[in-house]
This record gives sequence, structure tokens and C-alpha cells, in this order.
Amino acid sequence: MDLTNLTIKQAHDGLKNKDFTSVDLTKAYLEKIKTENEEINAYLSVAEESALQEAEIADQKIKTGEFGMLCGIPCAIKDAIMVEGQKCTSASKILENYVAPYNATVIERLRAEGAVILGKTNLDEFAMGGSGENSAFGPTKNPHDKTRVAGGSSSGSAAAVAANMACYSLGSDTGGSIRLPSSFCGLAGLKPTYGAVSRYGLIAFGSSLDQIGPITKTVEDAKIVFEAICGKDKMDATSQNYKFQDSKLSLKGLKIGVPKEYFVKGIDPEVEKIIKGAIEKAKAQGAEIVEVSLPSGEFALACYYIIAPAEASANLARFDGIRYGLSEKADNLLDVYRKTKGKGFGSEVKRRIMLGTYTLSSGYYDAYYKKAQEVRALIKQDFAKAFEKVDIIFAPTSPVPAIKIGEKTEDPLSMYLMDIYTVSVNLAGLPGISIPAGKIGELPVGLQIIGKQFEENNILAVAQEMESMLK
Repeated sequence: MDLTNLTIKQAHDGLKNKDFTSVDLTKAYLEKIKTENEEINAYLSVAEESALQEAEIADQKIKTGEFGMLCGIPCAIKDAIMVEGQKCTSASKILENYVAPYNATVIERLRAEGAVILGKTNLDEFAMGGSGENSAFGPTKNPHDKTRVAGGSSSGSAAAVAANMACYSLGSDTGGSIRLPSSFCGLAGLKPTYGAVSRYGLIAFGSSLDQIGPITKTVEDAKIVFEAICGKDKMDATSQNYKFQDSKLSLKGLKIGVPKEYFVKGIDPEVEKIIKGAIEKAKAQGAEIVEVSLPSGEFALACYYIIAPAEASANLARFDGIRYGLSEKADNLLDVYRKTKGKGFGSEVKRRIMLGTYTLSSGYYDAYYKKAQEVRALIKQDFAKAFEKVDIIFAPTSPVPAIKIGEKTEDPLSMYLMDIYTVSVNLAGLPGISIPAGKIGELPVGLQIIGKQFEENNILAVAQEMESMLK
């Protein structure tokens, strides 16, 4: 039996039945990382020694017979989430040698469950990108076709799970960064409601948009991880007192909204065919398909690419060469700032900082940032109106399957268009999950299921039913 093929549920059952130990499981993943990672570039660092120690501790807990679903199960963590004592680079030269001094809340919660952390995964620098090519340490390759991107920004987190180098992983989603790579790599990726999961210990990109969530092999696994990490945290004032409860929602009698604006010029015809086929399967199970309108969605990308860079320009001001990370010597303080940031930040990060600083500057704040926040309110209203008619919304995750590495690197605007179906969910603070809906050749295509705020239980219940039909 290849232990790295197992889902969380299967691995848990194997540990329970004493078919293998957590140490066996961890060694199998570490061996897989040794053989696969050099080519795929999913991991930036591997914590072999501490992972085996955690596995030994988990095995002691398992022997008592009292252990949870994640105890002894090896996982990977996006390298923008703090794991105490391990490097946390955010895939940037400016943090190349930075070691996290504390654990993110999600790591504390996984550790409390007895999880085994294999290492830290690659990403677009400071989570800025949709392809995984903006890492200072090289792009992540898609395990389904190594000439193609794994999707971003949580590229390594998705590729690690798709290549069986981790049982599950954590990513973060600011404008689609869990759902896009999950779509491109054929996985289940959940972006929770804003505030459902603590952001404490996540290196901030866009603070009103960022959300940590799981990337897994199945919807059931996503539910297990989400249940472990969600809930109120005193270290994050935006986190909510949220308790997960299973939903009995099923496709029979369900009202599914399909946004008419999402099936227009620009979507790959094969992607459209697969998503519409999935919708038809839901209809055959007794769901009612209702056309809904999200008219403000056409401004979502423009709105996102004003708000996110504005927040990034404020968040990334802390990387100044004085407190932590890279520090370039110079004759005066201003030159320390200039040289450190000039050398430490990549081109996409610089582009977004400049864009954000410009839109927040005197004379432009009202014209751009304030206007974008007004549009954001309209996008929220559109979803609220749609959810008056329907229970849940089905949409494509991406207009295209995984693109070739280097295909859009010279055209940032074209790259940003890959986020067209995902950014609205972040702007509205809603939960969304991407699940595999089919393939174009070897390339997976994701179906996105969007729900009302704090109704992760409903989208997970529907996603699980859809998953069983789409296999």
C-alpha cells in the first residue's frame, strides 16, 4: 500500500486499526518529498527532524485510543504562515533567513490536534499572484503537467497535496489563492468566510481580504481541517465566535444560482462545457437551477486591484531593513530603506506597492480607494439579492485550465484576469470552495460553490454530494 495516497479519513482509520504508525506515514511522505520536490518545487523548506518527533508524540497519543482525526497526519503549511522555529520567507528575498518566533493560531490548533508538520510550501511572493511564478525561489510546477503552473498564490500547498507529498495543506486566499491552485491541481480548496478562521500569524497582504483555509484531496477532508482551525481567537479582533455544525442540505429541492455574467466571452469553451455539465448533474438530482445576476461583478477586478494593493502598501511598509529581514547598509536611513526594498522585493510586489501607494495618496484617495470601497458595497449587495432567491451559487473557479509556465509573465493584466471569478467572494467576505469538476486532457477544471456568510456547512454538504457524482 502507498501510504501517501491516503485521504485524512483513510489515514486516520489506518492509524486506528494499527495498520501503520504515524512515524511510518511521516517517513513515507518525507521519502516522497526527497524524490519529487526537486522537480515540482512545492516545498521551500522541509522539517524532517521535528516532523518525526511530532509523529513519535502522536503515536504515543494514538496508543491511548483517545485521538482526533488529524492526530499523526502529516501536512504542509504555506510559507506565509508562522511555524515557530521554522523559516517563514513568504517566498521573498527580503525574508530569506527570517525564522518565525511564534506559531500562528491555526498552527497552535493543528498542534493541539496532534498534526505533523512536514514543512513550508512555495507561493507567489507575499501571496501576490495567481500562477505561483512570482516566488523569489522559482515557480511551482503542476504535478498533472510539469510544463504548466500550479496556480497561485498557494501554489506549493496545492502541488504538495496533488503530488502526494502531504496528506493536506493550509493555504491563504486573498482573491482566489486557495481556490485557483485547487482548481488547477484537481483538489478541494476551501476559502472560509472572512473572520471564520484566525489570521494571527499570517503575514498580511490585504487585511480585509486574507483568509486561511485547507487544501485537501476530498471535501470530507476539507471539512475535518476547517472544523479544527475555525473559531474565535483573542489575538485576531476580526475573528468570529463560530462553531461548525454539520448540514443536512442536499441537492434535492436545492435552489442553485448561476450568475449569467460568468458565462460570457473570455471563458474557455471546454471549461464552460464542464461546468454546465456539472450544473446539469445537479439538476438531475432534483436541484432547481435559477439564473441570477451579479451586475457589479464586472467591476470586481478593478475594485480588487485598488483595495488589495492599497492594503499591501500599508502592510509591507514594515519591511524596512530596520526591525527584521534583509538589511542593506547605507550612509543614511532613507538609503537603507531604498536599497533594502529595492533588493529584497520582486517586481510584482514592487508593482503592487507602487499602485497601492498611488491610490492612497493625497488627491487620488477619493477618486480611487474611496470609489473602490463603494463598489465593494455594491458587490456585497448583489450577492445579498441573489441569496434572497437561491440557497447556493455555482460558478467556474477559473476561466481557463492551468496555463503554461511563462505564458503570461510579460502581461500582468492578462494574468490578473484569471482571478475574475474568485475576487468577488473575497470582496464580499463569503465562503467558497473549489472542487474537481472534470478534465481537459490531463488538466483539471474546478467548480466553485459559493455560500452565504458562515454557511460553510452548507457549501461543504453540497460539495460532498457533487464530488461523488463528478468522480
